[in-house]
This record gives sequence, C-alpha cells and structure tokens, in this order.
Amino acid sequence: MRKGLGHLLLRVANVNPRSVNTHSDRVLYSSIGVFVLLYFVYATVGGAAFIDASSGYAHPWYQWVVGPLVAVGVVAYDRAVVGRVTISYERLESADPRHLLRPPTLGLYLCRLGLALLFALVITEPLMLARYRGEIDAHLADVHSAQLTDLDSRGAVAGYAARLADLRKEAAADDAAIRRITDRAAAKREDARLLYRQALDDSAGRGVTRSPGCPRGGYCHALVQRSRALDDQAARLDQQAAGLQREQRRVRAARAGEQARLGDLISTEKAANAEVVRNDAGFGARTAAMWHLVKTDFWGVGVFYLGIALLLVALDCAAIGLKLASRGNAYERAEARIARLREHEASLMHEREIHDARTYGEATAKVIADGIEAASHDGGLARAATDRARHVLHDAVVVDPAHIERPIPRHRINA
Repeated sequence: MRKGLGHLLLRVANVNPRSVNTHSDRVLYSSIGVFVLLYFVYATVGGAAFIDASSGYAHPWYQWVVGPLVAVGVVAYDRAVVGRVTISYERLESADPRHLLRPPTLGLYLCRLGLALLFALVITEPLMLARYRGEIDAHLADVHSAQLTDLDSRGAVAGYAARLADLRKEAAADDAAIRRITDRAAAKREDARLLYRQALDDSAGRGVTRSPGCPRGGYCHALVQRSRALDDQAARLDQQAAGLQREQRRVRAARAGEQARLGDLISTEKAANAEVVRNDAGFGARTAAMWHLVKTDFWGVGVFYLGIALLLVALDCAAIGLKLASRGNAYERAEARIARLREHEASLMHEREIHDARTYGEATAKVIADGIEAASHDGGLARAATDRARHVLHDAVVVDPAHIERPIPRHRINA
C-alpha cells in the first residue's frame, strides 16, 4: 500500500485508499483532503474571530479553544458526507453497473449548503469586520457622536439643561437689576462730577457768568448743590443695590446649589449616555456599519467584500461540491461492489442457516414423534403385564368357597 502525503490526504477525505485505483480518483480525493484541511484552518480562525467579536474584541484566551471545536464539528460532517457511498442493496445477484448505486440524497447536500451559508454569516462576517476595522471604527465614531447629540437633546439631560438655563436666566435677571441700579448710580456720579467741574470753571471765571468766586445763591453755588444732590442720589442707589444684593443672597445661594446639583446630574447622565453609546459597538453595530460601507462605497468596499465572502463560501462547499460532481466514479463503484458482494454472501449464508434450521427442526420433530409413539407402545405393554399379574395374584390368593366345604382328602395331601 502506498504511504506518504497522498495516503494522508485520502485518509483526511475519509475514503478507503484500497479502493482508489485510478489516477483521476486519487487526484479528486486528494484535492478534497486539501480542501478539508484548508477549511479546518478557515473554520478555526473564523470561530476564534467570532468569539473575539462577541466579547467586544477583548481577545479572550478561550477563542482558540472554541475555534478548533467548531472546525472539528464541520469537518466531521464533511468527512461523513464525502466518505458516504449510496449503495443499492436491491438485485444483489445483478452485475449491471446501473444497479450498484442509489440516487443521491439531495437533502444531505441541501443541509450542507444551508450550513455553509450559516457559517458564511457567522464566521465570514467576523473576518470581514476585522479586515475593515479602521473604516468601521471611523463610521462608528460619527454614529456615536450623532447618538450622543440626540441623547443630550432629549430625555433627562434636556430637562436638566432646561432647568439650568432657567436658573441662569434668573441669575442674569438679578444681576441685571443690580446692574441697572449701579449704572444709574454711576451715571449720577458722572453727572455730579461734570457739574462740579462746571462749578469750578465758573468759580475761576471761565464759566457762564464770567465772574470769579462762588457766592451763595449764585450760579456756581447752584451747580455745587446739584452735584452734591447727585452724589447723594448715587449713594442711595448704591445702598439700594447693596440691599437688593442682601435680599438676593439666600436666593442666589439656593440657586447656586441647584445649579451645582444640576451640573453633577448632567455630567452623570452624559457619562451614562457615553457609556451606552460606547457599548453600542458590538457585533450587530459593526455589521450594520459594514453594510453601510458596502452600500455607500460598493465599487470600493462592496465588490471586495462580496468577492471575499463568495470565495470563503466556495471554500466551504468545495469538498461537498466535488463529491456531488464525482458521483458514480470508479471508487464508488468499487466500494459498492465490495459492499454488495458482502451483503450477497451474508444473504446466502442467512438463507442456508434458515434451511439448516428448518431441516434440523423437522428431524427433531420426527425423532420426538417416534419417541412418543414408542413410549406409548411401551406403556400399553406395561399395562397388559400389570393386568396379567393382577389376575394371577388374585387367583393365587383368593380361595373358592366350594373347596373350603369339601376338605381335601388326606391321601391327596400325602400324595
């Protein structure tokens, strides 16, 4: 028997190397073995990538345990399908090649095709997400920014912000009220200084009267009095502003406390929203981002994505496709002949055993019947001998009364 890489590939393909007698079958099943090995590697990496994507790309150590287990399961299914030969056990005595194989079980291949499509979604998708990770992260950043803006514009943050805006308006209104009073006081002081400078100019002879000095009742004295009155009004306005500030102090303190509390609540709510948005970057969100990239840039991303996906699906179905296309080859006919020969021999042996059992049963039944007949004859003889002995014993023991009345003569006794 040949050994080496070819023999190993045939074993991987789950075929009997003894029945692979032609070069075409050897190449076919060696190719199937290569595809099975490639698919094992692909399923291992894909399963590990799926576990990694499901864990939020935390790279857990068990991804390289789950990946090989998934690959072993699918490869076992492929090997079972490839190594299966649909042998017909009807007309075992016929040597016609058309009677060797049964029609293919399409349900088995359709099930494998469905499994391939399922694995294309489960395994191929994580690989493609890893391939376009940079583009997906950029798109998710835009999506998350829009989500944060939307969350901040409504819900609890919007209510807190609206209340905070109202408080700020109230604080601004209080500040404006005080500012108006202080502005009036400043304006009056400015007017008082202007009047006082005019009074100084008038007292120096440079004013309206052109008369030096500032006698009581004169124009200069009136300017001074008006300036002092404006200063007094400004002072009263300052006192009014100070009183208003004292009145507002408690309200301002409460408002400041509420603003600080609202600021903390807004920060907490925004942090929670940011955490929610940040967590919205799992497998589903990345898949949606991937399809967005495919739709928006089909000729750049979509063609490459679909091409890789179809290539991996073709790799997934390659072994089963070759098996289906090569149905009825020399290997399957050889396996069918061997299996039909064994079944035929087993059927003949079974018929012979049934015939021998029947013959043995008939012989046993005849022996038993003869034994029963002989036993019945022996029983009749025993009963006849018993009856004869019973009569003899009766005659010997029971004496006739007539002989008792007539005693036997002595001479007969002596004789």
